[in-house]
This record gives sequence, structure tokens and C-alpha cells, in this order.
Amino acid sequence: MQPMQPPSHRFRGIRVASTLIQLRRDERSTITERATRVLAAATMWLPPMPCLHGYAKNGKLEAARFLFDKMPQRDVVSWNGMITGYTQNGRIEEARELFDKMPQRNVVSWTAMLTGYVQRGRLDNARELFDKMIQRNVVSWTAMMTGYVEAGRIEEARQLFDEMPVRDVVTWTSMIAGYAQHGRMEDARQLFDRMPERNVVSWTALVSGYAQNGHIEDARDMFDQMPERNDISWTAMITGYAQNGRIEEARRMFHMMPRQSLIACNAMITGYAQNGLVDDAHQLFERLSERNVVSWTAMLTGFAQSGRMEEALQLFEKMPGQTTESWTAIIKGYAQHGFNNDAIKLFSQMQLAGVKPNQSTLISVLTACASLVALEHGKQVHDHILKMGFELDVHVGSILITMYVKCGSIGNAQHVFNRASKKDLVLWNAMISGFAQHGHGKEALQLFQQMQQACMKPDKITFVGVLSACRHAGLVDEGWRFFDIMRHDYHISPTAEHCACMVDLLGRFGNLEKAEDFINSMHFEPDAVVWGALLGACRIHLNLEMAERTAEHLFELEPQNAGTYVLMSNLYAVTGRWDDVAKMRQIMKNRGIQKVPGSSWIQVNNKVHAFLGGDRSHSQTEQIYGMLESLAGQMEEAGYVPDTKSVLHDVNEEEKKRMVFYHSEKLAIAFGIIGVPFGTPIRVIKNLRMCSDCHTATKFISKIVRREIVVRDANRFHHFKDGDCSCGDYW
Repeated sequence: MQPMQPPSHRFRGIRVASTLIQLRRDERSTITERATRVLAAATMWLPPMPCLHGYAKNGKLEAARFLFDKMPQRDVVSWNGMITGYTQNGRIEEARELFDKMPQRNVVSWTAMLTGYVQRGRLDNARELFDKMIQRNVVSWTAMMTGYVEAGRIEEARQLFDEMPVRDVVTWTSMIAGYAQHGRMEDARQLFDRMPERNVVSWTALVSGYAQNGHIEDARDMFDQMPERNDISWTAMITGYAQNGRIEEARRMFHMMPRQSLIACNAMITGYAQNGLVDDAHQLFERLSERNVVSWTAMLTGFAQSGRMEEALQLFEKMPGQTTESWTAIIKGYAQHGFNNDAIKLFSQMQLAGVKPNQSTLISVLTACASLVALEHGKQVHDHILKMGFELDVHVGSILITMYVKCGSIGNAQHVFNRASKKDLVLWNAMISGFAQHGHGKEALQLFQQMQQACMKPDKITFVGVLSACRHAGLVDEGWRFFDIMRHDYHISPTAEHCACMVDLLGRFGNLEKAEDFINSMHFEPDAVVWGALLGACRIHLNLEMAERTAEHLFELEPQNAGTYVLMSNLYAVTGRWDDVAKMRQIMKNRGIQKVPGSSWIQVNNKVHAFLGGDRSHSQTEQIYGMLESLAGQMEEAGYVPDTKSVLHDVNEEEKKRMVFYHSEKLAIAFGIIGVPFGTPIRVIKNLRMCSDCHTATKFISKIVRREIVVRDANRFHHFKDGDCSCGDYW
């Protein structure tokens, strides 16, 4: 019998092609029995190593591992191929398990594992492996050094660079780029001047570094000296001009190019968009005979950043392939321009499409959740972050804390803070400010003390949080003490925000003259925030004379701000000066100023419901008003007396009571009682300051229905429970 011969190359190709089609139909994460048979049939005539590398490179790790396990003999190349496949696809633990089982290793084995750790940011593991290496080559040295550079550990990178026995042009260029990335252009230039040999990449790294750090003249000087240039060199210079606001010079440089490559065209589209020339960007985009995903995403980002969301969406839907970056661009655009519901809906569609979000996507969606107080959506995004391993990132951690703070869940915010293994200044500031906004003054000050003990130096933002904590908690003496510490111990000059906190702190406790004297003693001209703090204190203590003096400053600084006119109208109404109320209304009318209507919203069953005062547009209006009517009787029996002082209309008392009782936050709270499961806090957001009647009424409601109610108004958070509010009636 003749031995079996392999089929011809033609039939072998057909067999492999049909096998791959069958495998693509099998979308499971492990090789099934059917897929195993197909794979075995497909590979019996093919050399195992090319197959293994092909599967690993394309992310078909189960198929690659199946082949690897079936190989009768494995050499170091096959082991290295499998390890590299695992590391390139982020499966670092499986790579290490295989690495530890290797009967023998070469420098490629060690470098593959080392590079895997570096790519995942696990530098301590990488360095441990690096130190154990018996033999190192220039690739392993450069991989370890680059890991330090990307992590911002530039001194450790330089130490490795200096220790290297042999350096190639890639090593030199990586170190130069590292210095440039961290703004250390003098060090980058010194290293460049010492290079034994340079290529176009080295020159371009220095040109790009100068441009990115705002040294555009130095960048142009180096560009002009380049012995040769490629597309990347030209593009680096174009991008530098565009990023530094010199778009006409970028345009001239673009037209000077010997050949306008797609890379340069994409950079020019981005540059136009960044400088507000979206129509110019679109014209260039339309002229392109060839486009890639970068072209589409650059144009999409231009539309989204400028708020032209309809055009952005049309372009997004026309894209031949929607990537993570394109999804992120449009989601970010919707979130930045206040279309938060649309941002969250698009994120849901992104998930259904099976597109994996990146860090920027998640940050944009968290921002949208925070704006809408969409806590449940925010928690779902947090779950994604945990699965993807982003929570350890301090930037993501600070956004998570901010989201939970704005959604009224200070406990979850504190949990994220406590779990963070590394805490930078931004993280500390986010948590201190969060405690302050929720009225937890003592917790905020305790955290500040812990921050000092951790040898973390506070900045001006830290002290805004600390002084706000004192303000919200009414801690006058502590406020003065921290104000002095800020100036004398940390040599931080007070800003308008710091001064506004002090004015508010003094004024709210009746020290109006001291507050006014404090403003007059300031070393810079007080802004509207400072005067607004004093006017708010005048409202609380009904000091009409000082309020009128203060309002004059605000009318001059912000003549179109309706808030000042409304607040003065409130004061006049409370004191019965209806003629002055009418005058204020007439002034607003003459100046074309419209009062911002009070509105509140609440999320129920992952849907946001908005209400205006006296609103009857909701589908469950009858139940909502019925709930309020039911509560009204119980509240009166419990001692509730409507506070009608804020009503700006000269009508009878009964009409005033009716007007205040159907304010937007009361409607939202009533709907929350109906729709939010018992035991879950009712969370409401209000666009204006909560009026005194709604504040009092909500205390009564929380006790009657035995529910925790969290209201975020324009000033702070109010946690109502058992008839009390966390603000201590100080807001």
C-alpha cells in the first residue's frame, strides 16, 4: 500500500478556508467537540508552528492552545509563540503559568514575559523578572526602560538607560521621547546631541517633543535642520502648529508637503476642528479620495466637540466600521453638550453592539450619570470598570467618586476612595469636597488631617473643599483657622472661591458687618461669587439695606443674571414691599431677562423623569397629585405650616399655599414615593436652591412615609430622614 500523500496546495487551501469558516461560526470561549474535530482535520496537513502563531496573533487563543497541547514535540519557539499570544491578548496570568512550566528558556522567552507585564502596567513584576534574567539583549533593556517612561518613573528609566551595556537608535529615541513626554526638553535635547547616530525617527521625536510642549519655534528650527523628512515629520510639525493655535501656519505647512499623505490629512482635519474651523475640516474630509478609521473619527470628533450633534450622528451612522474611538467621540460629545440621556442611551447601544469601551468612554458616561443623578446607570458603569481593571487608575477613581457624590451616594464614594491603592491629590480633593457638599463637615476635616499625615501637600482646590466643609457645617472658628493655615503655613494666596466661602460662613451666622468688612479688605476686586455669597446671607437675615448695596455690585458685574433680580424680589415680597417687587419685574422685562423656571428630576427604573412647578404633563399625574393630597392632610396633622414668604405674587394666603405646595421637587418626591421601591433612597435633583417651604415639607414627608430622601439643589445635598435634614436647616 502506498503511503498517504498530502493533498495539493490548492485543496489544502480550500480545506483550511472551510475550516476557518466553521471555526468562526463557533463563538464560544472554549473549543467544543465539533470545533476540535474540525481543527484536527484542518491542521493534519499543515505545519503546526505557522498555525499556532497565526491563531495566537489573531486572538484565537483556545485554538492555539489546542494545537500547542497536541504537538508531539515542542521547542522553545513554540513555547515562546504561545506565551506571546497570551501576553498580547492581556491574559498575563496564563502566560506566566506557561512561562513557569518551560523546560528551557531563552532571552526571547524572558523578554516576551517581561513585555507582557510592562504592557499591563505591572512594573514591579516586570522588574523582578528583569533582575532574574541571566542574559539580556537590547530589546529586554529597552522594554523595561520604556515601561518606566510610560509610567512616569523617568528617573528609573534614565538609570536603566545609563546602565545599558549596548544601546541602539531605538533605545536612544525612546529615552528622548520619554523626556519630551514629561516636558523635560532640556534633558531630551542633551541626549539627542549625544547620540552616536540618528535617524529620521530620532529627529522627529525631538521635533514632536518641542511642538507638544509649546516650544514651536524650537520645533521648526529642528525641522528645518533635518537631513531627511518623512510623513510623520511633516505631520508632527503640522500638529504642533495646530495644537498651539497657529492654524494658518499649519495650513501653509500642509500645502508645502511634497505629498499630502493620509496621515497629514487626518492631522489637518483634527487641527481645523480643534481651532473651531469645523467647516474647513469637513471640506478636507469630503475631498479625501481615501479615508481610514482615523479620518472618520477625526471628523466625527470635530462635529461632536463643536456641539453639531446631528451632523456627528449622521457621520457616525455612515461610518464603514464603528470603533471604540468613534463610539467614544460621539458619547463624549453628547455628554459635554448636556445631552446626557442620549450619551447614556448610546453607551447602552455600544454594549449591545459588542464594542468594548475604553477609559475615556467610561469617564464620559460617568459624567453624564452624575449630571442626571442616574445612580443605577452609574453603578452599571462602575461594574464595567471593575471588570476591565480601570478602578485602580486614580483618574477613573476620582471621576467615580465625583459621580457617586453628585448622585447623593456618599457611602459608595467613600468605598471607592478607601479601595484605591494609590491616592493622588485629585483623589483626596474629590473625597474632601464630596463630604463638604453632603454636609459632613467633621468627616471632611478628619480626611484633611489624614491627608496631611500621609505627607500629601494640599493645594488651593483642597482648601476650597475644607472651607466649604466649614461653611456647610457652620464651623466659623475652624473656618478662620484653616483660612490662616492656608495663607501662612502653605503660602497659598486666597482666590475668589476661598473668600466666598468665608463671606458665606460669616454672613450665614449673622456676622454681616464682618462679612462686608472682609470683602472690603480683600487684595483683589471681589467678583460676583463673593458678592453673591453676601447677598445670600442678607436674604437669610432679612437685611434689606445691605442687600440693596450688595445687589448694586451684582447688577454691575452680571446685569443679565436673573438670580439677583429674583432674590431681591423675594426680599421685597417678604417685607411686603410689593411696589418694589413690581419694579424689579419691570426692570427684568425691559432688559429682556427671564427667570429660570424651577425644575426637578428623578430617575425611576433607569428612566429620568423631569418636573416643573405645577406640572401636569406626566403620564402618572393623577397618582402624583393624589399622593401629594394624601400627604398634605398627614403633614398638617403633624404640625406642618406652609411657608409662603417666597411667593412673589400679591395674592391671598390660600393661593400662596397652593402655589408652594406644587413646586417641582415636591412633585418629583411624590413620584419617587410611588415608583422607587421601599427601602431604596429617593434621589431628586433641583436646578435652583430649595425653597424653605419645600425643605420643611420634605422633612415631614420623610418621617411620614419612613423613607430617606436625598435632594441635590444648586447649593448642596440634603439628606432627609426621620424628619431631619443633614444640613441642620443651614443652607
